[in-house]
Amino acid sequence: MRRAFKRAYADIRANKFLHIITIVTIALSILVVSTFMLFFENISRVVAAWNQGGRVMTYLDEDFTVDMLPGLNSRIKSLDRTKQVFFISKDVALDNLKEDINASSGFLDTLKGNPLPHSMDIRLKAVESFSQVKDFAERLKKIDHVAEVEYGQKWLGKFMNVYKLFKFAGYAISSLFFLIALFITANTVRLAFFSRKEEIEIMRLVGATEGFIKHPFYLEGLIQGAAGGLAGIIILAVTYLGLSSGISSSLSSYMFVDIRFLSVKYIITILAASTCLGWVGCYISLKQLIR
Repeated sequence: MRRAFKRAYADIRANKFLHIITIVTIALSILVVSTFMLFFENISRVVAAWNQGGRVMTYLDEDFTVDMLPGLNSRIKSLDRTKQVFFISKDVALDNLKEDINASSGFLDTLKGNPLPHSMDIRLKAVESFSQVKDFAERLKKIDHVAEVEYGQKWLGKFMNVYKLFKFAGYAISSLFFLIALFITANTVRLAFFSRKEEIEIMRLVGATEGFIKHPFYLEGLIQGAAGGLAGIIILAVTYLGLSSGISSSLSSYMFVDIRFLSVKYIITILAASTCLGWVGCYISLKQLIR
C-alpha cells in the first residue's frame, strides 16, 4: 500500500494540470450540491419550526361582546389541533398598533373611534402539512362570530410551491454536475493511464497483477474526490461567513429562525460522496482500459 501511495503521488506530480482540472471540477460540483443542501436544510428548519408553532389569527365580527368570550373560547379549544388560545381586545390591538407605528406619527390621533375588531390568537399543536392548517381554518370559520381567519395562506402556499420547485431544480442540477465531475474524473484517469502505458506494459511482462497496477489509480481517484470535496466545502464556508450575518439580521424578523451552516452529518456525507465520486470515475475508466 505504501508503494501504491508513492506511485499515486508521483503520477499526480507528473500530471499536475490534469489533476488540478479534475479537483476544480469536483470542487465546483460539490459547491453547487452543498449550496442546495444548505438552502434545503435551513428551509426545512423553518418549516419544522412553523409546524411546531403554527399560528392562526381569528378576527371576530361586530356583534361579538366580551361576555361571549367563555363560550367562544371553549368551542375553539374543542377543535382537535388547538394548543393555546389568547384573546386580544380591540383596545389592546390599538395600543399594539400605536407601539408598532412611529410615536411621532399623528395618524392615529385623527381617529374618532377604534376601527379594529376583537381577535383570537390561536396556537396550534404540531402539524405535518399545510393542508392540516387549512382544514383547521375551515372548521374555525364555521364558528359563530368568526368573521375572518388569517394563517398566512397566501404567502405560505406560494412559499411551499417555490420550495418544491427549488427542490426539483436542486436534484436536477446536482445530478448534472455530478455526471460532469464523473466524466472528467474518468477521462483524467484515462489520460494518466495512457501516459504510463509503456510502464504498465512492462509491469505486465514481469508478472504484475491487475490489483498492483490498478491500486495507484484508485488512490488518485480517492485523493481527487476528497480534495475536491474539501475545497468545495471550504469555498461554501468562506462565502457563508461573508454573507450570513447580513442575511440572518434581515430575515430573522420574518423567519424566527437563524441561518446556520451545514451540520457535521451533512459535511461528512458530502465529503464521503465526493471521495466515492473520484473512486467511481476511476473504476469506470479502468474497467474499460484493463480487461
